[in-house]
Amino acid sequence: MGFAPDKTELLARARGDLRMGVPVVLAADDGAALVMAAETLTPDRLAAAKALGTPVLAVTGRRAATLKARAYDGDVARVVLPSDADPRWVAAVADPAGDLAAPMKGPLLTEREGPAHLHRAGISLTKAARLLPAALVVPIEDGEALARAEGLTLLQAGDVVPLGVSPLHRLVSARVPLELAERSRLHIFRPDDGAEEHYAIEIGDADRSKSVLCRLHSACFTGDLLGSLKCDCGPQLRAALAQMGAEGEGVLLYLNQEGRGIGLANKMRAYSLQDQGFDTVEANHRLGFEDDERDFRIGAEILRRMGFGSVRLMTNNPAKVERLRGEGIEVTERVPLKVGESRFNHHYLQTKAAKSGHLL
Repeated sequence: MGFAPDKTELLARARGDLRMGVPVVLAADDGAALVMAAETLTPDRLAAAKALGTPVLAVTGRRAATLKARAYDGDVARVVLPSDADPRWVAAVADPAGDLAAPMKGPLLTEREGPAHLHRAGISLTKAARLLPAALVVPIEDGEALARAEGLTLLQAGDVVPLGVSPLHRLVSARVPLELAERSRLHIFRPDDGAEEHYAIEIGDADRSKSVLCRLHSACFTGDLLGSLKCDCGPQLRAALAQMGAEGEGVLLYLNQEGRGIGLANKMRAYSLQDQGFDTVEANHRLGFEDDERDFRIGAEILRRMGFGSVRLMTNNPAKVERLRGEGIEVTERVPLKVGESRFNHHYLQTKAAKSGHLL
């Protein structure tokens, strides 16, 4: 009748399911698997998974390195569960919070034979759901039959990896005078995949035929709203708006990619690891994430939809310049934005310079 969800809608449904602890089914030409997020795993569902087959815990190569587990598939390790494994064991392997208190988790055995694309897709789904990047994966014979019988979301693994940028649509625009720039409008962009909305703050009425002063600012609840001194995000946000207000025009994209794309909860997990003595990059790796999980294709798409093809980019990160250029946006100038250093974030900024290439 035309009511069936398409693959984009199924991806959105799967993200919500995993956050609530509901399994999803992934299918491919060579097999299928039941997938559950390690973070939301319950005893009953783990017992049901063991009755169905032999589950493994899929973690990223980054997390595997911390666990001293062999990642035979490079970016993914398939950790074999002991027969007596319970959700606490799974959580201890997936979550680095207790690594220093209980460092001896192994030796962990990992699978070497067979494909890992279903496991890779499962990890991608947990990342998209803003959960820990770890998934319990159980091979099954007939994924479609299981999904139908249990009312589970069924996805094709090829639709999950690689996750593309969902089409964005400008929902509404309205004038919002700001303290730092009175002539400003706020544009709301909503993606088709049900993920977070993104915002564009347009200062003045910039000439689309010229290079506009622009900043791609990733959401930072702690810095932008609370005034956290652990980062320089809040001062950067205000300084960028102030400079655009002084020049009379500009566009600031406020992208909902908290914590370099890992979400606020995982960012707080990284902060907790920093309290244990790890720097920001080490903390992300111990969690199983890359240094930076943000997708700047979103920013490029918003700029195109607003009619901007050339920018003067306010950033200290040369990689951001290259990523934007790679998406077809001309960057005529990198405008430094060196503000907000304090005794609380000095080491953080030095780590960004030494390990992430920021020009500070």
